[in-house]
Amino acid sequence: MRKGTGRSRETSRTGRSLAGLDGLNFFLADAQGGLGPFLGIYLLNKPGWNAATIGLVMTLGVTATLIAQTPAGALTDRTHHKRTLIVGATALLSTGAVLITITPRFPVVATAQLMIGVAGAVFAPAIAAIALGLVGPAGYTYRTGRMQAFNHAGNILGAAAAGLTGYLVSLRASFWLTSILSIFVIASTLAINRRLVDHNLARGLPSQDTSADTPSGFAVLLRSRPLLALGVSVLLFHLANGAMLPIAGQKLATHHASQGALFQAALIIVAQTVMIPMALLVAHRADRWGRKIIFLAGFGVLPLRGVLFALATNPTHTVAIQVLDGVGAGIFGALFPIMVADLTRGTGRYNLALGAATTMWGIGAALSTTLAGAVIVLGGYNLAFLTLAGIAVLALGLFALAVPETSPTETVLSR
Repeated sequence: MRKGTGRSRETSRTGRSLAGLDGLNFFLADAQGGLGPFLGIYLLNKPGWNAATIGLVMTLGVTATLIAQTPAGALTDRTHHKRTLIVGATALLSTGAVLITITPRFPVVATAQLMIGVAGAVFAPAIAAIALGLVGPAGYTYRTGRMQAFNHAGNILGAAAAGLTGYLVSLRASFWLTSILSIFVIASTLAINRRLVDHNLARGLPSQDTSADTPSGFAVLLRSRPLLALGVSVLLFHLANGAMLPIAGQKLATHHASQGALFQAALIIVAQTVMIPMALLVAHRADRWGRKIIFLAGFGVLPLRGVLFALATNPTHTVAIQVLDGVGAGIFGALFPIMVADLTRGTGRYNLALGAATTMWGIGAALSTTLAGAVIVLGGYNLAFLTLAGIAVLALGLFALAVPETSPTETVLSR
């Protein structure tokens, strides 16, 4: 009887911790929903800001994430205080959001973006490590899918809340919302029982393994030609994709200033809603149809989206075009880590290669907003959309020609 009671209590503690993990993903997406694309709309009508300076300051945040990614991952591997990392990063996120609204001058906003960027580098590895440490490898696939579902739901609600707050109260209030939601992020994090997290499992090691292995992630990327081609394709994809949503919102805001936050929220919600069935499509069909044909569809909708954005003449058209973002990003987010796993099978270097390839993803996204902002200043929004569409065509061509089918039935690892 006592044994049964003990198991029941353990199950209850695990259940509460997993519920806390669900809440963490949901509320964190909520909190971040008021940042990013809404920043461009907020700054657009402030003195001293234009598309180029907005693009530059947004790039600073992404660059901070890139620089902090590897140290944050290493720290997550080493520390047993993973919840503390998340709490600290949440405090940074909240403080940065408030700073933006106090004095929207370039040095202040740039500092805030650096803080938000560093926080963003901590969340992904720390949350993934806690999830893996709680459920182990056998339960990780299901748990990752569940976390993504809560993340998408949080993004939808967060964008809606930020858009309505910006429209009914002020755009500044959209950033204050981040600080309010950060309280729920911290509460959800603290609901996770730290004693239930196996820190060896969290590092991707067997539970009893105390070994350490830290080879270069970029070396793994360079040794496999298909993996390198995938990495460069990813860089080009996000160089084209990163700025499309922010500048679509800015373009709408230039003609409909009072409704800019609502339009931006609609753009995000449409894409996030479509991402859910796209991720499910990958889950159910990628093994049957193969990876490449589905990923080609994800790459292929991006240049089409850029051209259609350039041709769009009213807000309804622009919002409708965002369905394509949901298709592309939904496929990309689900299939990208699967293809990296295929290409590194048998090497024991999956996480290192995924980290290196994700860094290339971030480099493309970081450069995208600066490039688009400069092109807008030189030739306007439509030229920027067409420039991004041209880069997307290059990404599609490289992926089609240089990246092989990577399904388990194919021999894909370059030796």
